Amino acid sequence: MAAICVFCASSRTLDRRWLDLAAETGAEIARRGHTLVSGGGCVGMMGAVADGARSAGGTTLGVIPQSLVDLEVADLASDELLVTGSMADRKTLMIEKSDAFLTLPGGLGTLDELFEVWTTATLALHTKPMVLVDVDGFYRPLIDWLAGLADRNFLKPAGLGLLTVVDTIPAALDALTPHLT
Repeated sequence: MAAICVFCASSRTLDRRWLDLAAETGAEIARRGHTLVSGGGCVGMMGAVADGARSAGGTTLGVIPQSLVDLEVADLASDELLVTGSMADRKTLMIEKSDAFLTLPGGLGTLDELFEVWTTATLALHTKPMVLVDVDGFYRPLIDWLAGLADRNFLKPAGLGLLTVVDTIPAALDALTPHLT
């Protein structure tokens, strides 16, 4: 059983379709026998992905900074909830505890997490697989911009190739499966 970390939005004002996508992601991770690692929040897509995993009989590990616990947004239903001193410590621990990374739609926090794990991979600090789920072209402008960076030699094509881009949850998990033990 592998630990799959999901990065996604924690906003409380999202359309239902995004919450449903997150819940289905968590459920599919659980159905495939993996543990969900998340940012440890109970709101937005982050809460939905954990609820989805648990509803399918899965195990959840949340990693959350004390400042967010103080705001009462911690996923207290998590099978294991690790509390860190800072957002930076949270990312470090999420990377350490995870075997693979799956990024769903999200905002600045999600992008920060994606780029942290991607940057550390380009520096050969880990070799864990990373998948970006581009549902309905959500990330298409970002993907195009990154390709432009590679075209201008600001990003090595090999670095760009470390991130697998798919458009469905089953495809995301299928892409991760060969790399998991």
